Amino acid sequence: MLSLTRAALLTLSVAASVVFGSPIRARSAYEVKETHNVPSKWSRVGPAPGNHLINLSIGLKQSQFDELERHLYEGTSSPSDHIHLKHILSGVYSFTDRVSPIVSDPLHGRYGQHLSQDDVNELVSPTDDTSTLVHQWLLDNGIPSSQLEYSPAKDWIQVTLPVSAIERLLDTKYSVYKHQDGSYVVRTPEWSLPKHLHEHIEAVQPTNSFFRPMVRKTAFKPAVGVPGSRKLSDMTVAPQSTDLTVAQACNVSAVTPTCLRTLYGTIKYTPQVPGKNKVGLNDFLGESNNRSDTSIFLKMFRPDATPAAYQFTFESIRGGTTQQTPLNATQLDAGTDLEGNLDVETILAIDYPTPLVAFSTGGSPPFKPDLVTPTDTNEPYLAWVNHVLKQSDIPQVISTSYGDDEQTVPKGYAQKVCRQFAQLGARGVSLLFASGDSGVGPDGECISNDGKNTSAFLPEFPAGCPYVTTVGGTKNVKPEIVAHDDRNGYTSGGGFSNYFPRPAYQDPVVPKYVQSLGSQFEGLYNKSGRGYPDIAAQGYHFLTIWNGTIVSLDGTSAATPTAAAVISLVNDALIAAGKSPLGFLNPFLYSSGYKTFTDVTIGSALGCDTSGFPAKAGWDAVTGFGTPYFPKLKDAALACK
Repeated sequence: MLSLTRAALLTLSVAASVVFGSPIRARSAYEVKETHNVPSKWSRVGPAPGNHLINLSIGLKQSQFDELERHLYEGTSSPSDHIHLKHILSGVYSFTDRVSPIVSDPLHGRYGQHLSQDDVNELVSPTDDTSTLVHQWLLDNGIPSSQLEYSPAKDWIQVTLPVSAIERLLDTKYSVYKHQDGSYVVRTPEWSLPKHLHEHIEAVQPTNSFFRPMVRKTAFKPAVGVPGSRKLSDMTVAPQSTDLTVAQACNVSAVTPTCLRTLYGTIKYTPQVPGKNKVGLNDFLGESNNRSDTSIFLKMFRPDATPAAYQFTFESIRGGTTQQTPLNATQLDAGTDLEGNLDVETILAIDYPTPLVAFSTGGSPPFKPDLVTPTDTNEPYLAWVNHVLKQSDIPQVISTSYGDDEQTVPKGYAQKVCRQFAQLGARGVSLLFASGDSGVGPDGECISNDGKNTSAFLPEFPAGCPYVTTVGGTKNVKPEIVAHDDRNGYTSGGGFSNYFPRPAYQDPVVPKYVQSLGSQFEGLYNKSGRGYPDIAAQGYHFLTIWNGTIVSLDGTSAATPTAAAVISLVNDALIAAGKSPLGFLNPFLYSSGYKTFTDVTIGSALGCDTSGFPAKAGWDAVTGFGTPYFPKLKDAALACK
């Protein structure tokens, strides 16, 4: 009787699909969707506990990403042209009929007309067919829609499940893996899907990604050590006049806001539209921004901005910390908040009184510590970007000082997250990421993760994503050169992505640089990959207040908030003039904006036991186009928009 009932129901389902045109299909066998080798620094400990909870993210294929990318590069917006997006998607109006085929051109008449939140969601939302098939698959596995959470465009589905359920869902086996530093994660090297879903699901995580955006790994390097900090009473505060020369304002062994503001030409600019213009920074994995330390810093180096220490706002995402109580012994030993303090102190000292938003992302709940995973191992980028995409009011510039080796991330997942960043760019948000602190890769560790274990340079993620602007580090002032510190092994990072091809906006400059290298480093890098960084800024010996004392820090995590602060002031001038903010920077940078940057031609991205990519005239893979000079950059932005 049971078999007859099931047969009858199947017949009714098939009949319903014919009558109503639903995409119901016969179930298909599972096939491997993605395999990613376990990175060399990780080793398997044993099977994962079946009751361990994982917040699973399922990335669905986006319906019209190519169109969003074209909008992103040209900066166009359908509402301003009185042509609704639905006419383009329906084929009533051809996209190529309404925009120039020339991409990356800020002189284009529609440049700067950013897409709305609704327009972006409409472009990247999955098709009805994709959505129906994926939800049916989940329901077949006992997961009703009531358990699901969604990204704004519903191109990501989140659900919390025990390992045992995910293993059945993905036809896989999870294990506990241990890193050389003693940390643990629960992952699987490969996962599968029913064959008919392969074209509809692009990524599922956490599965085989070993990405670790740890601030202490690549974000900064203490220049004098922690401990080893100096008492405030031992410090001589640099002069703070607005009429100093660069030589007078800058001590290259102790970089201060006065030096940065003088060097990059912002010191005589007063923000005109604070509130309309905002700037943001990211804190991940336990970092916060201490108000007391920030107040001390500003009182020393930008006294008029001191109130900002208690005025900037926090936005906690999925349990992100906003801790303001004294650090405990474990946190002090780990240098917790060094990165967070560096970011907030740098930005506020340059941009005051522009409002700052600190996004603190702690991973995806619920997380229950246990013997195998005592700390949260969920990756924060996706949680952060999907949260921000839900907001209607977003800072126009956001600085992020975190990254890891690209090869620790499965290609499909990296591409999917990168496309989320593109959505923010299309809405007029400039995303700046650090290029890394190990040149082309740490000495003695430059081995590919493709199973062949060949020598290779190690590009970074998200630095290699083509929809973000990546920032390298410099030092000295006359002239600025590539940042490097023999004492801690820090060298500004740069290279070429193995996952992302070179975008069209780089075609005028990057091939020339690759050609200039000749056969040097042959086989060690991807000559056709997206090159980075795009720009650079000071990233050496930044004075920072941490735990009530002053420390000196190196890193592209110092360069990134510096560059972000300068770009934010350009946006202030644009908005004050009734124009739109820069948004995704790279089309502007590569077509004309680069002319306003100071070229850096000395030094190289030392690493992988080589001299690394050298700085050269024009764009190069260690400092990009060089460092910004605000007066010229502001004028160029105003002129082209």
